[in-house]
Amino acid sequence: MAVSALKPKANYHARSISLPSRPHPLVPQFDEQLCRLQASEAASSSSSISHKLTGLRDLHDCVENLLLLPYTQETLAQYRHEQWVDELLDGSLRLLDLCGMAKDTLLQTREGAHELQSSMRRRRGCENGISSEIEKYLTSRKKIKKAIHKALRSLKGMKNVRRFSALNKDTETLSMVTMLREVETMALTVLEALLYSIAGAAAQSKRNGWSVVSKLMQHKRVACDEAEANLSEFEKVDAALFTILVNKNKSVSVVHVDNVHNKVSKLESSIQDLEEGIEFLSRRLIKTRVSLLNVLSH
Repeated sequence: MAVSALKPKANYHARSISLPSRPHPLVPQFDEQLCRLQASEAASSSSSISHKLTGLRDLHDCVENLLLLPYTQETLAQYRHEQWVDELLDGSLRLLDLCGMAKDTLLQTREGAHELQSSMRRRRGCENGISSEIEKYLTSRKKIKKAIHKALRSLKGMKNVRRFSALNKDTETLSMVTMLREVETMALTVLEALLYSIAGAAAQSKRNGWSVVSKLMQHKRVACDEAEANLSEFEKVDAALFTILVNKNKSVSVVHVDNVHNKVSKLESSIQDLEEGIEFLSRRLIKTRVSLLNVLSH
């Protein structure tokens, strides 16, 4: 079926593509996957973000199929010098930069967590002698958070000034551009959620890096359990390590250390899942960008 069956939505901010009476199969497929991502709960845990990264991968598969269609290629070639085409190319670079940022921070955290685990195993039975290893890990985390805070501020600035140019095109072109813009917007949202998860709530509250951890220490046990349930895997490890660190002059029980071991192990597993999701997404982004550039060069 020809892509001319595509029909644009009445309002871009409605975040959905209206289905014509005889839509191209890509339209309902794209709509279904986009709505599933939009309807999912706010991503905070690593598992929910990994799920969204998988959804983005599937969404980019739709975009790749869209770029293979003759009408899409003809339209892009015809309007290659227009602003909206440059916006799509700039957007793909922003997404690749964010993926690179996420990859670097995940790698640094995973390496730090692995080194911490190794040190704690070597010092098994000497629970009070691990303060230096914990401080080293937390210092590394502080640097990672600082880099993420900077990236998020830059991203926020870009989002504030980011505006898609108005289009006065035929309905088929509008629908095609809308799909491409929607997937970029969703990818930005998910990658931003990932960076917030890695950095922790301090990235949003602009408080001291250990404010959330300190808050956990000040409340009653029940309140602490409720608060911890809302923390990302990264923050849970930070909180557990902070508990040991502030009690370094006291006796640290084996239970506390075992608790840290368990949380760090879960964190390492979560990081591995996130790294796989980011790697798959990066490949899709590169493939889509290359396809787009190939179309524009002909």
